[in-house]
Amino acid sequence: MAQPDPSAAALARTLLTARAVRERSHDLLALGESGRLLYWRVEPGRIPAVADYVIETIKEKYPSLDIPLHARWRHFTAGGRDRWAEIEARAPWPEGAGRARAAFDLAIVSVLLDAGAGPQWHYVTENGAVLSRSEGLALASFEMFAAGAFSADPRDPLRADASRLAAIEVSDIARGYQVGPDNPLVGLEGRVALLQRLGRQVAVDPNIFGLQDQPRPGGLFDYLAETKRENGILRAPSILETVLAHLGPIWPSRLSLAGVALGDCWRYPLLQRQDATTGLVPFHKLSQWLSYSLVEPLQTAGLKLADIDGLTGLPEYRNGGLFMDMGAISLKEPQEVGKAHEPGSPLIVEWRALTVALLDRLADVIRKKLGLDAHSLPLAKVLEGGSWAAGRRIALERRASGAPPLTIISDGTVF
Repeated sequence: MAQPDPSAAALARTLLTARAVRERSHDLLALGESGRLLYWRVEPGRIPAVADYVIETIKEKYPSLDIPLHARWRHFTAGGRDRWAEIEARAPWPEGAGRARAAFDLAIVSVLLDAGAGPQWHYVTENGAVLSRSEGLALASFEMFAAGAFSADPRDPLRADASRLAAIEVSDIARGYQVGPDNPLVGLEGRVALLQRLGRQVAVDPNIFGLQDQPRPGGLFDYLAETKRENGILRAPSILETVLAHLGPIWPSRLSLAGVALGDCWRYPLLQRQDATTGLVPFHKLSQWLSYSLVEPLQTAGLKLADIDGLTGLPEYRNGGLFMDMGAISLKEPQEVGKAHEPGSPLIVEWRALTVALLDRLADVIRKKLGLDAHSLPLAKVLEGGSWAAGRRIALERRASGAPPLTIISDGTVF
C-alpha cells in the first residue's frame, strides 16, 4: 500500500488551524463582495446597522461593558445561579490542577453534546424551569456530570473517564436529557457515538490524556500546561491545534487529505489554491467553541494566555442568522429558505464562511463605535455580549419559534 505523501500531510495539517479558517473565510467574503458567490449576496453597508443592534444587545445585559469571554461556562449560570462555583465550593480537590482537570472534563463532554437541539426539545430543571437549546443542553450535561454519570469511580463522581465514556449508551444520554417521544433531541445517536469515540481516543493516547491520572479528557490540561507553553505563555490558537490534533479522530469520517482527517472542513469549488488544499474550507466550529471554553480553567489554574483573538468567530446559526436576518447577506434565490440543507452543501459552506469573516468586520465596527480596542474588547467578548445573543434576539423578533432562518440537516456533530 502506498504511504501518504509527507508534504501533502503537512499541507493537510495547515487546515487544522484557526488561521486557515480565518483566511479562507475572508477569501469567500471577497468573492461575495465581487458578486461571485453561488448563493449569497453581501451587503457591507448593512454592517453598521448590525453593529448598532449588537451594541444595544450588549448594553442591555452588560451596561458597564464588563463582558465575560464566550464560553460554555456562561450557560451553566442560566437563571442567575453559578452552578460550577457551587461545585467548586464543596469539591475535595487538593490543588488547582485537580480542579482544572475536572473543569476540562466537564467542558469537553458538554461541548461535544452541544450541537443544535432542534425546535421541540427542552429540559426541565429541578425547580421546574424549562430550558431549551444551548442552555438546556448545558444544564442537562452539567447535571449528568454532577451526578457522576461520566465517572468510572463512584467515590470520585466529578470526573469523566475514558472507560466510562467509551461504554456510554444512547439510553444513558436519553435519560439524562429527558428525551422521549414528545421531547425528541436532534442527532441523539450522533452525540452518543461522539462520546464513545472520545472515550476510545483518550484511552489509546495516555501520553496526552493520562500524564497525571487515569486517561480522561481532563488530562489534556496537564499536556497543555507541561508541553505547549512558550516562555511561560500559552497561545489560544495552540489550544485549538492541540484539540484538533488529539481529538480529531473522534469526528465522523468526512474529508481526509494524505491520511489526515480534516474534521469540520468542506469542499467548495470556487476556493482555489495552487496545492492539494484547493477547494477546501475549514471551520472547526465545535473545536473552537471548546477551545474558548478551556481558556478560563487554564487561567484559573494560573496559566498565562495570549492571542485569544487568534481564534475566530463561530460559524453557527445564531451568528449566521444575525447577518441574514438583518440583511447583511441575502440569498440570491429566496426559495432556498424553505429547503433543508446538508452541512456540506455549497450554500451552507458559503453562509458559514461569510459568518466568520463578517464577525471580524463587525467586531472592528463595534470597537470604533464604543471607542475601544481589540485588547479591551476581544472577539470572544463581542461574541458573548454580543453577536450570539443578538442573533437569538433577532430570530425571536422575526419568527415566533426563535428558530434560525435556515434549516440544516444535523447529525449532532457539526452545529
